[in-house]
Amino acid sequence: MILARAETPAGEIVLRRRDEVVELVVNGVFAMDSAEVSSELALADAAGSHPGRVLVGGLGLGYTAVRLLDAGAELVRVVELAEPLLGWAREGLTAELARVASDPRTELVAGDIAEQVDGTWDAILLDVDNGPGFLIHDHNQRVYAGDFLRTCVQALAPGGCLVVWCESASPDLASTLERIAGTVELISVPVTRQGRSFDYALYVAG
Repeated sequence: MILARAETPAGEIVLRRRDEVVELVVNGVFAMDSAEVSSELALADAAGSHPGRVLVGGLGLGYTAVRLLDAGAELVRVVELAEPLLGWAREGLTAELARVASDPRTELVAGDIAEQVDGTWDAILLDVDNGPGFLIHDHNQRVYAGDFLRTCVQALAPGGCLVVWCESASPDLASTLERIAGTVELISVPVTRQGRSFDYALYVAG
């Protein structure tokens, strides 16, 4: 069942339901679903037990933002390139998206995260694409480049962290983060989809 569909400058975005599972498809490529969200939750958890002010690149289905809100975040600003997705959140098309949009601690911003890092943040979480090795949108390559990652690290409050989600390990990204931040930690999140087991990767720097 198609819940919503829209054309954006970067391609089509579709929100659909298959039985009890909600799926998000971007530019014809599967982005995520509600059946397996362990890495989205781990992304939020990497911000710490008292997340404070958090900047999130990429709304997805809202699971990361909801986890941050449940952990007591002071502010969760979500920057999402696909503006229709923000509208679907405000319309409450799924329970998680509705929760994100209705919480007074949430700010939903339409735009490119690569141009939206300002102020000071306790954590910056990036989940805007599949990672540098398998991009849905080619222009997102700059999100994994040194200049932007340096901007993120410089925007962190003392003790803050930058966390980058990837669909698989990226040694080049790890090296870039280590050069910029001094230290980087890899968190592997094991998942199973359609009988296949593999690891998503979270890189934590700060």
